[in-house]
Amino acid sequence: MTEIPHPVPASGFARATPDESGRGAARPGFGAGDLGLFAGTVLVWSTTWLALKLQLGTVDPQVSIVWRFAIAAPLMFLVCKLAGARIVFPLRTHLRFAALGLFFYSTNFLLFYNAGHYVVSGLLAVIFSLASLTNIGLAALFLGEPLRPRVALGALIGLGGITLMFWHELDGSMGTGPLIGLGLGIFGCLSFSFGNVLAAKAQRDGIPVLSANAWGLTYGVILNIIVALAAGSTFTIEPTARYIFSLLWLAIPGSVLVFWMYLALLGRVGADRAGYTAVVTPVLALLVSTFVEDYRWSVLAVAGLALVAAGNFLVLTRRKG
Repeated sequence: MTEIPHPVPASGFARATPDESGRGAARPGFGAGDLGLFAGTVLVWSTTWLALKLQLGTVDPQVSIVWRFAIAAPLMFLVCKLAGARIVFPLRTHLRFAALGLFFYSTNFLLFYNAGHYVVSGLLAVIFSLASLTNIGLAALFLGEPLRPRVALGALIGLGGITLMFWHELDGSMGTGPLIGLGLGIFGCLSFSFGNVLAAKAQRDGIPVLSANAWGLTYGVILNIIVALAAGSTFTIEPTARYIFSLLWLAIPGSVLVFWMYLALLGRVGADRAGYTAVVTPVLALLVSTFVEDYRWSVLAVAGLALVAAGNFLVLTRRKG
């Protein structure tokens, strides 16, 4: 495996050229930088599931999302300034940023937060893993990326493994409530993947990932404020260490750092392989639950972990020649 042979601009990410984006040319395997971005994304996202759980309580979910991104957006603009990334863009580009904010930083989060009222967190993680498949489909449909059987097979095997790991929760998901949660989660995956398409297209058009991230977060705040006002939510903060710490974790590593890493990864390796973070993340989240929430492993869970490892191998490696 070798690094992608092109320079990294001042904004801190490598742009995908037409050949590297998957249009007719085989992309190289993961280099050290790509693996670092992949691992960092998975490590941070796997801990945000626990932080999200700590956020649920007296504050409405849409308000917690507002606080999260209101903290993250100014920090991201500071990162842009320090990195020398462009901040001023024409109105047409701002319309694209607003669309990114809608799908990536608003609808996606609102759907999953509210799905948490109907289904258990393990099932939410399983549903979110569907993004590895919706990424592949939407990238092929809107970006012209070829459907790679090896990558698709790896994602399917990984999803099968996660299904086994959470089988005891899936087995009890009957009735209206879980079905509502499942529907909200599926639409959340689609929103997440539409955001991937918009972000990938922006990178192809030369928009720095840091800039897109900063403006996307900003428009996400605005959209979530509108939703909160429409729902009649009260803008309060729970004055507890648990709520404040989890909020800061979600806002800084869980928003500023992880979305930069993920979108940079997306531009380097494509939406299909970047989306596999959604398959691996629940596995590490389950390991966190083993120590923090006393998750008890079963034979099915161990078998599921083996399948996820096999799927991971298929996605992250490419056939010679």
